Order: sequence, then C-alpha cells, then structure tokens
Amino acid sequence: MTQLNTPYPSTAYLTGFLRSRGVDAVQEDLALALMLTLFSRQGLLALRDCAQAMAKPTPQVQGFLELFDRYLSTISPTIAFLQGRDPTLAHRINTRQFLPEGTRFATLDVYVDEEGGDPLAWAFGALGLQDRARHLATLYLNDLADVLREAVDPRFEFVRYAESLATSQPSFEPLAQALAAPLNLVDTTLQDLTLAAIAKHQPQLVLISVPFPGAVYAAFRIAQTIKARFPDITLALGGGFVNTELRELTEPRVFDYFDFLTLDAGERPLLALLEHLRGQRPRERLVRCFVRDDEGTVRYLNFAEADVAFAEVGTPTWDGLPLDRYLSLLDMLNPMNRLWSDGRWNKLTVAHGCYWKKCSFCDVSLDYISRYEGASAATLVDRIETIVNETGQTGFHFVDEAAPPKALKALAAELKARQLDISWWGNIRFEKSFSPELCQQLADSGCIAISGGLEVASDRLLTLMKKGVSVDQVARVTKGFADAGILVHAYLMYGFPTQTAQDTVDALEYVRQLFEQGCIHSGFFHRFACTVHSPVGKSPQDYGVSLLPLPPGGFAQNDVGFVDPTGVDHDRLGLGLKKAIYNYMHGIGLDEDVRSWFTVKVPKTTVARHRIARALDQRG
Repeated sequence: MTQLNTPYPSTAYLTGFLRSRGVDAVQEDLALALMLTLFSRQGLLALRDCAQAMAKPTPQVQGFLELFDRYLSTISPTIAFLQGRDPTLAHRINTRQFLPEGTRFATLDVYVDEEGGDPLAWAFGALGLQDRARHLATLYLNDLADVLREAVDPRFEFVRYAESLATSQPSFEPLAQALAAPLNLVDTTLQDLTLAAIAKHQPQLVLISVPFPGAVYAAFRIAQTIKARFPDITLALGGGFVNTELRELTEPRVFDYFDFLTLDAGERPLLALLEHLRGQRPRERLVRCFVRDDEGTVRYLNFAEADVAFAEVGTPTWDGLPLDRYLSLLDMLNPMNRLWSDGRWNKLTVAHGCYWKKCSFCDVSLDYISRYEGASAATLVDRIETIVNETGQTGFHFVDEAAPPKALKALAAELKARQLDISWWGNIRFEKSFSPELCQQLADSGCIAISGGLEVASDRLLTLMKKGVSVDQVARVTKGFADAGILVHAYLMYGFPTQTAQDTVDALEYVRQLFEQGCIHSGFFHRFACTVHSPVGKSPQDYGVSLLPLPPGGFAQNDVGFVDPTGVDHDRLGLGLKKAIYNYMHGIGLDEDVRSWFTVKVPKTTVARHRIARALDQRG
C-alpha cells in the first residue's frame, strides 16, 4: 500500500522503458484495487460479517454496526466524490448529516470556537466547499480503516500495512509466519484481485515493485498466490525496499515466492533477465540479481555492464492505470502538507541520483543517491509534453533526491520557450544558488511548492552532517521562495549523534522563527535513524557514537542501533517537537516560549528572539 491519490512511479517508468525496447509490458496497481474493493458496498458487507463474528466488539466496531446502513448507503457516493466524479455531493457532506461520524471526527471538536460556531471556519472560511467536504470524507474513510483494523487485521494501514514484518527485520520468520497464517478478508480480497489480473493479462513474467516496507507483505501474498496457481510464471521482486534493505540477502525462503530479486535502477537488470529467460544469456551474466542455486544457497550475480543512461530510459507511461479512480484525500489542513495526499500528480525525475551526495545521514553509498546523471531540458520537456498528452493532466511532482538548481533553471526556460503551462513541485537543497530571481523564474514556470532538508536547525550539527548550508542561508533561500508565492516544506530531524537537549530547544526556536517570518509553511520532524549505508553507519567514530552489533539473520538490514554518549531521551523530546510543528503549521502558538511544548524540563533557548529576522535583513 502506498499513497492513494496517484500511482507510485516505478511501474510507469519501467513500463515505458520496456515498451521502448519492444517488450510487451503492462501494469496494474493492485494497491489501489485492494483499497477500492475493501471500501465498497461489497467490501463493507464482508467487513460487517467479520465485525459480527467478534467475541467482544470494540466501541469503534459497535458504532460501525449500529450505523451500518448509513455506511453502506454512503460508501459508493463518497468514494466517487473523492475520485472527483461527483463534486456536487460536497453540499450534502458539509451538512454533517450525510456521513456517519465515528471517533475520527472528535478531532474537529478542538476547533469549535467560543460561540459554538463552525469548527472548520478557520481553515475553509465561508467557502472552501470541496476542500471542507474532502476533509470530512477523509475522516469517514479513516473511521472505516479503524474498524477494519480492529475487526480484521490489526496491521492494516493505508500506507504502512504490516511494515513491522519488513522494516530492518533481520529474520524472515515473522513474515513467513504471517504468510502461513489463515487468510483474512484483506488477504482473500488481494488474492482474488491477483488472480483476476493474471487472467486478464496472462503474463510469462511478473515484476513486483516494493518501494516501502509497508508494501512487502502484500507483495509476498501476491507472489504466493501466483506460485500456487501458476507455477510456470516467473516472478521478480525489485524496488526501493529491496535496494536498501535486502542488499545482504542470504535467506533462501524468499525464493519460495520469487525467482529473482534485482537491485537498484531496474532497466539494465531487467534487460539482462529478459535475455536470460529467452535463452539468449546464461544465468551467470545476470546483472545485480539475487538467485537461489540448486543447492538452496542464495547467490548474487552481477555481470559488469553499464547502466542505461538517464537520458535514454524513455518516457514513463500511465497506460493501463485507472487514473480516474485515484482518491484525493485531505488529512492535513495545511496547504503545503496536503500535496502528498491530494491531487493526482504525474511523477517525474529531473535527474537520477543526488548532485550533492555528502549528507552524513543519507544512504550516499547506494546507486539511487551516488550515481548522478541528468538529461537536457529539451529531453525533460519532451517527456512532460508526452505525459500531458497521454494523461490530460498538467500537474507534476519531481521526485528527485534533490533537483539541481541549474537543471531547474534550464527547465523553466524551456517551458517558457515552448509556452507550456504546467504546475509542479519537488525536492531541493536550500542552497544559495536559489536566488530570489531564480525563485521567481521557477514560480513563473509553474512551481507551486518545494520541499527541502533543514534537518537539525543548528549550524554545528549542519556542519557535522556535511549538509552544506547554514540556518541563516536556509532562512534567506526559503524566504525567496515564499516571496515568489511558492509554498515551502522543511524536513526536520532530531536525535542526530551528539545532539543535546539545548541543541533541540534551539533548533525548535529557529523553526518557530522561520514560521513566524513566513519562510516556511509546513514541516515534519523525523527521528534520526542510523543506516548501514550512510557515512554515520560506516564511520560512527567520526560522529562521536558507537554502533550496536547487528542482530543475526539473512533478511532485511538497514537501521543499526548506536550509543550516543550524550544520553539524551530523544523520544520524550520528540513528542514536544511534533506537537509544536503541528500547531505551527496551523498558525497556533507562534508567540509562545518553545519550552511550553515539552512535558519534560528543558533549557531556555540561546537563540536571539529576532535572529531569523536579522538574517533576512542581510539579504542582497
């Protein structure tokens, strides 16, 4: 399960590439199909059966059963509304009399004003009809997801389904036990969808992409279903999860489900695999590929062969994906934060890899970061034009690790020269190359939002991270984007090696001032995780920490524990950081002392009250 508003781009990329090489490739999004089947009239009837079979229904499940007729009558029109197929339903949803309301709607109570007025007026005003209804409909779906979690599968999530079975999980045993367990409603639904897709396409080779740990369990269920019914079909597994967590794979049981696992960019390994399956290449000449030999041992085969250049991978295609069936959800009312779940975006990369590739917390040793390749602006805009003509949609999300300023400037000029109007957003580094003039040029080309890593807003820690930016520089760059009318999201981090409580409080004060000065509009605090592929994981002594031994096992390997001599309880501090950022994104508490967000005693900030304002005065 990934996001529900737009297809994950890997299948679109590989389908377009394989077709450009004469391969008859088709694609299916079984994650979307699973969600739409579970949250349908048929799905709710099956969910009711599961709920009624519970020995002790929870209050959430009891509420679902009591209001079941209303849920059953509203599910199809609500899904159609979220798909953009029935916009006039917004009027009825906004009455708060149409949808049954469970516990998720309790969050609205915190917004009720003193006169008992409209709890959402602060966010949507008197208008905002569609957005208001979409937020209410999203709460309704979250209520149903809670019921499914309590009555069917406690691991269910829209985007992180059963991820504990795969995230840095050294042993395959938990996943093996889950796959051997009796099938539940989610499993049987996915099984039926898998068999229908096989019957429709009758493939010889099935490629399954798992970008995140939350997609792994379903991927193995799909493979299990295919192996049981169609043992002659070849199965291969790839994607972001494989590329990061299965690089040291030795677990032979994985190959009870998949015949091949490929690493990193899929184009060259798949061409080699296709040649092998046609009898045109011996197995020993496979590229970046795990196999199980006749003795049951896992082997890694990597015949030296150049990757397909980024400029030659072709144009992604969404042909075969039901673009009118994706759902625009509105979980977060913040206008920047909503972009990840609202609207269907054509996902595209400006370049492969990262041009900076120095950040010490990042997996800079892996291909998706370390191999930097670009394409000309003319090639990129050719791809954009082709995609717009195919999909009829002009929204683009550039999913680069960090889109290079020089490439974005050339892209903006090419879009202007061709008089091609699109809307786009993407990830960058907050570097000084993004002058106010360039920010305005990007805005004129259709840029609506950018995201970038501020990480720990501390010059000492930014230097230790080899981030290549300072807090003052970030303030000036983000203000340039904001002044050009572009929304700005900051990725933030806590718990980095040697980070003290003082560092954390000071970082939050910087963040408060950035919001106060209108430099950033949204942010999210991530807990630092040390990975085996990062500079911290490879040279911990350079960062003042020592690593804990990795647990034995031949399956996933990514996060590694470490000992930080500062001894700070980052988990407790993290609660305050996340509470603060949530409120800042809604314009709340920007005048309060940052210590008020923490439940533990923390030191007073050492950052001057107007530090960011003074940095902005120095622009130019």
